[in-house]
Amino acid sequence: MAKNDLRRAALADAGIAVLAREGSRGLTHRAVDEIAGVPVGTASNYFRTREALITGLFERIGQRLAPTADDLALRAPRAPDPSLFADYLRDIVRRLLTEREVTLALFELRLEAARRPELAELLGAWQRAGFEADVAFHTAAGLPGDRREIALFHYAISGLVLDRLTSSIDPTAPTDEVVDTLVEGLLPRS
Repeated sequence: MAKNDLRRAALADAGIAVLAREGSRGLTHRAVDEIAGVPVGTASNYFRTREALITGLFERIGQRLAPTADDLALRAPRAPDPSLFADYLRDIVRRLLTEREVTLALFELRLEAARRPELAELLGAWQRAGFEADVAFHTAAGLPGDRREIALFHYAISGLVLDRLTSSIDPTAPTDEVVDTLVEGLLPRS
């Protein structure tokens, strides 16, 4: 069977939908086939094992949550200061909240990784690679803060997004204001 990138992406998107709706226990090749509207066995032709399927989901999650070239170009000419850093973070939060299904699937995979060591290894490698890419971007852009602050922002943003996607402790607090307050509080004073 000819394996094409569009079909692979559609199957991964179906897997993301399954995770977001049913949780990790519902993630089967058959469930992916059903959501994708393809013949039974199609998902297993593209992703032979559950681990291969999950690896494909991580790849697709990264693609769907990545900033667009337009988003990056819009910010590129600005001076690298806390205001620009806050703008990048607001954009990250916007993408995570706009792509609700993708973000829920990612949280579901993180929870499953807490129960399955083999998935924890896979998730850990994926997260470390993403973190290193963030550090490299941050450094190349000349933004304030170092590895420690970037890690703190990852922790804070994960909590904020989980709060916004589930039962919020304060749904009236504007998300952008929360991000701005985090930047003000977490970046070192110059």
